Amino acid sequence: MPRRLAALLAAAFAVTLAAPAAPLQDADRIAVRDMSDINWMAFREVVPSKITTVLLPTGTLEPHGVVNNGADIIAPVAIAKAIARETNAMIAPVVPYGITGSMDAYPGAFSISEGAYRAYLKDVLYGLVKCKFQTIVIINGHGGPQTAVLNDLAREVGQEKGVRTLVINWWGHCADVTLEVFGEDGGHAGWNETAFIQAIDPNLVHPELYKPEMATPNPGPGTFSAYPAPSSIGLYKAGQGLPKFDKGKADTYFKKVNRKMAQLIIEMRANWDAAGL
Repeated sequence: MPRRLAALLAAAFAVTLAAPAAPLQDADRIAVRDMSDINWMAFREVVPSKITTVLLPTGTLEPHGVVNNGADIIAPVAIAKAIARETNAMIAPVVPYGITGSMDAYPGAFSISEGAYRAYLKDVLYGLVKCKFQTIVIINGHGGPQTAVLNDLAREVGQEKGVRTLVINWWGHCADVTLEVFGEDGGHAGWNETAFIQAIDPNLVHPELYKPEMATPNPGPGTFSAYPAPSSIGLYKAGQGLPKFDKGKADTYFKKVNRKMAQLIIEMRANWDAAGL
């Protein structure tokens, strides 16, 4: 190697070693994002100076075809953990009990009364406000009457306390992702929800227990209502969404759902900021 070239390379290497590393963003400096795991002094240092958003997972216990009764719990928790850093948010402890409704007759499931649920969740939201969060995002894992109560509470607390609130039913917001990945609509404990659990923990999925006759279409609004629910797999459209247990598609679905959930939160905050809210 020519002497001049060697000298140039040596100088460049010395500059590289001497150059300071790119500064870490505040979001990258925060190692613990679970409110239940962080120390109070560490919490005081990051909220609200570095983190102003909190993710609150909510779910319930009810049957889900051939996956675990807690699918509505672990799904929003997994989403929160997957997107907390990207959205620069803390994760509040999950509220696992909810308003189950017509599936509470199945083994291992039960429902909290609306009055008790409403009062408890309102106090949870008050607590998050007291912790100085300015944006509260409820990542909801269970629909039906529970969604309506959460929507009401988010609006009430937002108006009363001057905080920004967002309620996301992950499966509904990501319905287009379901169609993109699976080529058909999903359902309660259908292909989409079963796949999401499969991506989180395959051990919670039991294909050997599955029979197509376990699934029935959900009744449309204003058609009929039955108690208990006639099956634990409810299809949004007849003939679509039957579980197929494809791990590759399950992993793809999980990633795409998390990406879309994070995008919504980031875009919503940007809109609020632009409006000065």
